[in-house]
Amino acid sequence: MKTAIHALRAIALALLLTFVGALQPVAAQPAPNPTAQSVKEDQLLQALKPGDTLSGRISIPDAKAANLIQPEGQAWRTFHQGSLPTIAGVAILGMTALLALFFLVRGRIRIDKGFSGRTVTRFAGFDRFIHWVTAGSFIVLALSGLNLSFGKTLILPLFGDATFSTLAGLGKLAHNYLAFPFMAGVALMLVVWVKDNIPTRLDLDWIKAGGGIFAKGVHPPAKRFNAGQKGIFWIVVLGGLVMSASGWHLLFPFTDGHNVVDQQFWVNLHAVLAMVFIAVMLAHAYIGSVGMEGAFDAMGSGEVDENWAHEHHSLWLEEQKKLRAKAPANALPAE
Repeated sequence: MKTAIHALRAIALALLLTFVGALQPVAAQPAPNPTAQSVKEDQLLQALKPGDTLSGRISIPDAKAANLIQPEGQAWRTFHQGSLPTIAGVAILGMTALLALFFLVRGRIRIDKGFSGRTVTRFAGFDRFIHWVTAGSFIVLALSGLNLSFGKTLILPLFGDATFSTLAGLGKLAHNYLAFPFMAGVALMLVVWVKDNIPTRLDLDWIKAGGGIFAKGVHPPAKRFNAGQKGIFWIVVLGGLVMSASGWHLLFPFTDGHNVVDQQFWVNLHAVLAMVFIAVMLAHAYIGSVGMEGAFDAMGSGEVDENWAHEHHSLWLEEQKKLRAKAPANALPAE
């Protein structure tokens, strides 16, 4: 009996030792590193050169769909989440602050002698049509573009998902289709107004005098367009051409053999130029409306007061009076 008990104990001890021995290698194994895979991916991304991509194999015709990893996309995302808001803040908010300060210090630029009651034709109907088609398109393009860039941060928290998604969808459609009248307007501006916007030595005197907007009673002579207006013209034309070229690549992506890196370049160029463009147009709109008395009439009715014309475009007014004097009596415009 005792012999049987000792045998059972020996068997039990042997089984226990065997079981513990089987567990021991497992317990001695090091714990797995949950970040090991991500470390390898990070090293892989760092090894890629600018423009490199990791691609797989696909069976569809679009070879770009084979791209699995495009490291420069991270730099593009960082730019849009960091640098672009900074550029927008400096350009748009900075310009708004400067205009507000200018208004507080200088006030509205008044006509020194007041309205004379006599008018002269400043812009004909076709000129105003070109201006308002381009300006109206630009306003919608600017607002819809800002919504695409900053709507999730500014609009979404205030109005909710449904309203933001509706605005974003309609804004995208408006942005796509109104790009064409904007491009047409810029081209027409170049054709119609370029002859009057060639810089001359007279513009240097206008710039030295600050255009007469910083001091009362100072009115440097100018022809149809002064140096400030010429600057706006060339910003609109040259900037509009670049905006149109970059926007065309966004409307029709991957044309002319462009890849993802090329598209990112056009997106960045379009976004940065848009912020600067909006800031410049804010200054232009301010001077052409509340900033200067009588200025809006030029693109409103097309008729401006003679005292306004004498103070801001004296040489041009003299030319118009000479033309009036030479014109037959029945050809004079009604006032």
